[in-house]
This record gives sequence, C-alpha cells and structure tokens, in this order.
Amino acid sequence: MGLGFVPLGLAFGALAAQSGLAWWWASLSAAVAFGGSFEFLLIGLVVATAPLASVAAAAFLVNVRHVIYGLSFPLHRVPGRLGKAYSTFALCDEAYALASAERARSWPGARILWTQFYLHVYWAGSATAGALLGSLIPEGVTGLDFALTALFAVLALDALRDLRGDLPTPLLALCSALLARIVFPDRMLLVAFALFTTGLLARHLMTMMTDRRANRA
Repeated sequence: MGLGFVPLGLAFGALAAQSGLAWWWASLSAAVAFGGSFEFLLIGLVVATAPLASVAAAAFLVNVRHVIYGLSFPLHRVPGRLGKAYSTFALCDEAYALASAERARSWPGARILWTQFYLHVYWAGSATAGALLGSLIPEGVTGLDFALTALFAVLALDALRDLRGDLPTPLLALCSALLARIVFPDRMLLVAFALFTTGLLARHLMTMMTDRRANRA
C-alpha cells in the first residue's frame, strides 16, 4: 500500500514544482495537510490565490468522507491520547481500508498506528522527491495520473473479498454509480456517494426495525 503512494507523491511533488511553488511547499503540505486528493486541488487554489473561505469549503467537501470513516475505524484500540490524536490526523482512505478489514480485527493498536505512520512517511517522502526531481521526469511519461485510480481499484477488490456473504452492498454501490452517471454525469462522484450513503443508512434502519420486531415477538 505504501508503494502505491510513491507514484502519487512523485506526481504531486512534480506538479507543485511545475506550478511555480517551492520544493518545500510540497513537503510541508504532505506532512501537515496529508489530504491526498485534496492536496492536488490545493495546488490550483494556492496558485490562483483563492480566498481562505474557498479553500476551507473545498477541504470540507473533499474530506467530509473521513467523518463517516471515524464511525467504524478502530480508534479505541490505539493506545494513549497522543496516539489517538495522531491516528485521527493520519486517517486516510488507505489506512481505513487496511485497519477496518476483516483480517485486521486482531491487530493491536500499535500496529494500526505504525501502519498510518508509514503511509504518512511514504506520502511525504515521495512528495518531496517529486518536487526535487520533478524537472527530471520526461514530459512523455504516462500513467502517473492513473495511479490513484489503480490504488482504489485494489482497495475495492479487497473490500469485495471481505463482503462475499453480503451481495447487496456491492450491488448497491454499482447501482448508485450507474444512476449517478446517467442522471448527473457532471457530478457523478458526489451524487454516487450520496446515493450509496443514503442506501446504507436506509438498510441499517430497516435492519434495526426488523430486529426490534423480532425481539418483541
């Protein structure tokens, strides 16, 4: 998973350097913000000198999914207040996918924390290398922009393996994506996430109501 961060970090650092930003800007952003996809967006906002309110709104919209992650992330297993604070800060898509998987339920808190730390180091180190060496990357190199998509595809396959007995969940995700693509092609990602989240909440409420009726009976 950490190696999957390398091409992403290199691309981010190179993009920051080619946008006219100092090399240390990429390092500082990767170390302090650790926002992944938002950091790519942040480059354009900084170069365009966007208002702070616009930056804050963009950060909220892109990273609001982390609020949902926190509902099932095993933060209670991370030791110490400092450890919990860093684990909350370093919660990214990849760390959530690893720590919340079926095989990770026996992981001690220290392993969860070190996993997040190493992912953070991979990202910050790759971003720094990309900013310093960005000018050496040939313009004809292709595929760096697909690294993020490929990484999420691997995470999705791992999630499907854990949900072998739960066929409705991947079907709900597929239907949400198709409906969003047909009805709102310009806002597909946002609409698909909203539909998928709504469907999961509705199913959860129906399950709770069914369990209550069964207990009363």
